[in-house]
Amino acid sequence: MNRFQQLAVPDTPGGAVAEIGPVIERMRAYRSKWPPQDGVAVFNQVYLTVTEAVRGRIRDGSLTDPEALTALDVRFAERYLTAVDTEASGGRPPDCWRPLFACRHHPGVRPLQFALAGVNAHIGHDLALAVVDTCRTLGCAPEDLEDAFACVGDLLVTLEEEIREELMPGPDLLELADPLTHLAGAWSLERAREGAWAAARVLWRLRAVPLLAEEFRARMDAGAGLVGRFLLTPCR
Repeated sequence: MNRFQQLAVPDTPGGAVAEIGPVIERMRAYRSKWPPQDGVAVFNQVYLTVTEAVRGRIRDGSLTDPEALTALDVRFAERYLTAVDTEASGGRPPDCWRPLFACRHHPGVRPLQFALAGVNAHIGHDLALAVVDTCRTLGCAPEDLEDAFACVGDLLVTLEEEIREELMPGPDLLELADPLTHLAGAWSLERAREGAWAAARVLWRLRAVPLLAEEFRARMDAGAGLVGRFLLTPCR
């Protein structure tokens, strides 16, 4: 994938809204072929849990605009799935994902770090692009997706809490000087989500200036990659 293809989604309204089911099946397929200690597998399980939760919210009928949430969730997931497939085929995935792929088997990186690095890459780069993709699919503006964006964000915040509870080591290891405590506390999902929303609105404004939009995306990608490398600093 070349650098201009990162934003290559047809800029026409009325595109078909894909279903979440096939996305979940692809994540389950990854889970079945990767060992659980694989760093990408750790993130994949986390993301699978989120996606299944989103599907549950859509099925329970409590949402005012399930089509928007479905479209956003699928477009969001497709960015991660494409990165995995690009890496597997020997291509170059976005910079934000490269630290996780490079360190996925490192014995000194803990599961919590893998999960946070994946969430950082996905929110710090993919989420803004997914909002733009969804706007093009539905023929709307980012402001029309604010409720769907908030719903996905709320689920991610809840999941982050569960990630920290499940993947943090026991209390005896959580001393103030422990590097993992420092790394986990230095990254904020809430700040990342706010940044993604702001970036989506900027990219939407720049869609008529593709060269400038690509420059903005590339810098966003590089920034998320830099944070990912710090999050994956070996802690043992």
